[in-house]
Amino acid sequence: MKKLVGFAFSLTLFCSISVGSVFAETPLSSAVNEAVGTPYKYAGTTTKGFDCSGYTAWVFDKFGVDLPHTSKGQAELGTEVAKDQLRPGDLVFFNTDGKGISHVGVYVGGGKFYHSATDQGVTVTKLSESYYAKRYVTAKRVLSDEQYKQVMTDK
Repeated sequence: MKKLVGFAFSLTLFCSISVGSVFAETPLSSAVNEAVGTPYKYAGTTTKGFDCSGYTAWVFDKFGVDLPHTSKGQAELGTEVAKDQLRPGDLVFFNTDGKGISHVGVYVGGGKFYHSATDQGVTVTKLSESYYAKRYVTAKRVLSDEQYKQVMTDK
């Protein structure tokens, strides 16, 4: 009986620590999370299905930023950002077909990015994941400092 009580106490303590460490939701986190699980669809631009650039264009449209519907076109915008200087809202680009930039996602911090993957749909992935780490090309900052403050303000 005492072990059960001690276990229950430990579990409660763990849960309260976990709940206490949850980050406040921001407009950016809300936008990227809204479509998680949406299936991949070639040329898709809606929550019925997204391709990678359709997803990033959909996310940024929520903040009044108009992005082209190709990863290459999106890579032509903004300011180049070093990988160690990434901040949430930066676009990250990959060469997944061996022919240059062919995939894009939204960096969200903590070494992670959201994107629409052909095999998973909209998901979150670590930049350090082997497949993407080998194919990383560049990152671009398309949000101004003022826009960044707006998308990162607690809801």
